[in-house]
Amino acid sequence: MEMHLSPWDMVVQADLVVKAVMGGLVLASVLCWTVALAKWLELSGFTRRARMDLVALRASKGLDATLSGPCAPLLAAARDEVMTAPGGPEGVKERTAWRLQRIIANNARSLSRGTGMLATIGSTAPFVGLFGTVWGIMNSFIGIAQSQTTNLAVVAPGIAEALLATAIGLVAAIPAVVLYNAFARAIAGRKALMADAETEVMRLLSRTLDQGGRPARPLRVVAE
Repeated sequence: MEMHLSPWDMVVQADLVVKAVMGGLVLASVLCWTVALAKWLELSGFTRRARMDLVALRASKGLDATLSGPCAPLLAAARDEVMTAPGGPEGVKERTAWRLQRIIANNARSLSRGTGMLATIGSTAPFVGLFGTVWGIMNSFIGIAQSQTTNLAVVAPGIAEALLATAIGLVAAIPAVVLYNAFARAIAGRKALMADAETEVMRLLSRTLDQGGRPARPLRVVAE
């Protein structure tokens, strides 16, 4: 009987354990690209809004700018300290700096959400595929012992099915690693944008305190 060795036929003819390994790796690959698409859309929108906020902050003369992006909480925190907190200018600046650092840290944590899955897939998928390969090759050697023949045509299909598991593991792992590194660099760039915004807010805070400690007009923060 002719033995079909197309990728799909190898999947169909594979051992149940190897099929489960392949299915899990395919699912991991789908999750990888789904997370990547969602994260790319999130970071693109974040960058656009943060840059708009940064332009507004640089053009403002005080804590009365109108923001609609991720920098709005920074400005709101600075205004809150000016309007409600007691103490002199140095105390206001110190407390504001603490609050801005926590806002930026929470923001970075939110941007990083989901990238851990990419790191997990990238680090574990090759080993999961290798497990499927080892299991399939083990079954092939058992088949050799049972058939009492070393004819390559008998054991080649089982070995090919086993190696396919490793190939699928690499297909899942390599993009996950590349995407994780790309998003790590992208998130670092967004952190730099927020650091620039923090500098601008502190500049506006200092100017406001020098002018008497109150914004010129009520702050308008547009919710995202």
